[in-house]
Amino acid sequence: MANHDLILGQSHNLALRQNQPLVLGHDHNLGLTQNHDLELGQTHERHLGLGQDHDLGLGHSHDHELDLGQRHDQEEDVGHSYGHDNELANDRKPDHGDNELVLSEHNELTVSENQELDDSLALAVDDSQEMGIDPARDLQHSQMVVSLPPVLQVRNSNPTYELAVGQEFPDVKSCRRALRDAAIALHFEMQTIKSDKTRFTAKCASEGCPWRIHAAKLPGVPTFTIRTIHETHTCGGIAHLGHQQASVQWVANTVEQRLRENPNYKPKEILEEIHRVHGITLSYKQAWRGKERIMAAMRGSFEEGYRLLPQYCEQIKRTNPGSIASVYGNPTDNCFQRLFISFQASIYGFLNACRPLLGLDRTYLKSKYLGTLLLATGFDGDGALFPLAFGVVDEENDENWMWFLSELHNLLEINTENMPRLTILSDRQKGVVDGVEANFPTAFHGFCMRHLSESFRKEFNNTMLVNLLWEAAHALTVIEFEAKILEIEEISQDAAYWIRRIPPRLWATAYFEGTRFGHLTANIVESLNSWILEASGLPIIQMMECIRRQLMTWFNERRETSMQWTSILVPSAERRVAEALEYARTYQVLRANEAEFEVISREGTNIVDIRNRCCLCRGWQLYGLPCAHAVAALLSCRQNVHRFTESCFTVATYRKAYSQTIHPIPDKSLWKELSEGDPNANKAVQVVIHPPKSLKPPGRPRKKRVRAEDRGREKRVVHCSRCNQTGHFRTTCAAPI
Repeated sequence: MANHDLILGQSHNLALRQNQPLVLGHDHNLGLTQNHDLELGQTHERHLGLGQDHDLGLGHSHDHELDLGQRHDQEEDVGHSYGHDNELANDRKPDHGDNELVLSEHNELTVSENQELDDSLALAVDDSQEMGIDPARDLQHSQMVVSLPPVLQVRNSNPTYELAVGQEFPDVKSCRRALRDAAIALHFEMQTIKSDKTRFTAKCASEGCPWRIHAAKLPGVPTFTIRTIHETHTCGGIAHLGHQQASVQWVANTVEQRLRENPNYKPKEILEEIHRVHGITLSYKQAWRGKERIMAAMRGSFEEGYRLLPQYCEQIKRTNPGSIASVYGNPTDNCFQRLFISFQASIYGFLNACRPLLGLDRTYLKSKYLGTLLLATGFDGDGALFPLAFGVVDEENDENWMWFLSELHNLLEINTENMPRLTILSDRQKGVVDGVEANFPTAFHGFCMRHLSESFRKEFNNTMLVNLLWEAAHALTVIEFEAKILEIEEISQDAAYWIRRIPPRLWATAYFEGTRFGHLTANIVESLNSWILEASGLPIIQMMECIRRQLMTWFNERRETSMQWTSILVPSAERRVAEALEYARTYQVLRANEAEFEVISREGTNIVDIRNRCCLCRGWQLYGLPCAHAVAALLSCRQNVHRFTESCFTVATYRKAYSQTIHPIPDKSLWKELSEGDPNANKAVQVVIHPPKSLKPPGRPRKKRVRAEDRGREKRVVHCSRCNQTGHFRTTCAAPI
């Protein structure tokens, strides 16, 4: 397109609406001075005048800026790139390859692939319109037509995917796969004409394009070879963003290696990678289905997980003797109902070395089928979680909680002669309360303060009130507790009334009868959040294996770490005793007899009884470690402070908690071979458990759990003290005075 000079000054804004043709004269130069804007409406025509400071406006809600700098001889190619402001500049390369506006010999301006432009987008300036151009340029007799065709994926060449006659493939599937990959890489769609075990024939899907290929099977071998191929395409490429050959299986094959390296690779990231590498835009569902297909091949399907549960339970009992693993199906249709697992190493460690404290919690499964994971967790001497038992149920209800706590009671009863008097923390929903009363009638059952405080925050949404609630819960004496409640009442009488409705013996340290060792929260799911939530989205056997591997790793790491400790007490207890020693040095101690002492400090006077291991401040009784007053009394009579701590805080007991091993379970492909001759294993093979009938509902799941105490409760009615109306507070009252 020689002899065409397109000259524009600086800062020319060019915006186009659909169906606006631009016709410029042939063999002439177009010169525009600075700051010319062109405006075209969407449905009506306007004459264009391009003198000084005229506006030329086009199109969509944003401006397309065409900046061609100071150069006056623009021939053949004009660089085209879309940035944040859609700037087109001839002085820089486009950001993505092959995105160029080309002026051909026929005076047509075409756009190469990946340009997101409307169909039939064109700008025409008729020769009868006034352009503000020098008459000597003689624009009257010829035209330059600028058109932008809708082609989005222009067919190109790629030596890696070139096809040739005589090219061979191992079998028909490999042949189909190679042709599909070539069609995607070379940006044309392929239509299959004939495909069977001996031949494969396809043609270009574009109407009128002569490209055609035929492959056939060689005699006596499964090998396929290309017999004939018409290599010339006359089509321009694909006029849409997707691709007919980009199937779910193709997506799966494309991202398989990436998913094996990183199973957390998200469908959104898959879409971005395919668009970047192949220039194809797919739907989110295609990417998700492609990922699910690979994940099912890697970890097994959700349905297979339920079917293999009886065999999995047998493998747990075979590899970890003394463990409890049982699965129950619905008697009518054998659909999954309940699963209970507790490893022998956890049972031994809890009964022989952990504090007699249990936390109960649950989390909902995020897999294909609905269900709930129930957890019972103890605490080791150093304060870390010590998972004891796991249950999976088809739904959370009172009956399933009763069953889970019954199984928990049975495993403790058969593994110890003297059942410890437990302290249990939970959200105290009805099913849990009834289950604890039926199976652990002597246990102290208290609220988990995290559940209680979240309900309180939801009701009042006041950080100061929430902090005072926690201070009241931590108060060691009744006097301190009542002082905090009075502070809450001064701020909000409604909040104080809400708190007083819940008996303080269920949550407040000053009134609670059990021994919580300073643990006010079970905090199980939140503490295990880093991996338990990820596991809850896997097929059920994979989920339980993820939990088992985590426990196995914890037991080994904590066992090895404790072997390096040289102190008498675990690190957290040593720190607490050291702090008490610092305070004790400033106290005055008066001895009443061989066991009773009066300890005087700045805060007041406390009475210590070292025989009964108690102090008037209640710190010794509640935490199991001597408080500062007790330490002062013990030092005054030359007693070893470490001898007066609970045994669970010693390093020797801690090592005992993790002395047992949780053993690995072999891959499912070896179960049949390893279980030969085992009558229980043969029975397990015959039992088939079907998935539960309840599927996961569509849509995004709730971010926060609905607390049990909030379910079915009426929303509190607020009252305005200014206008005496309900539904708002005084601070938000809009009624006229």
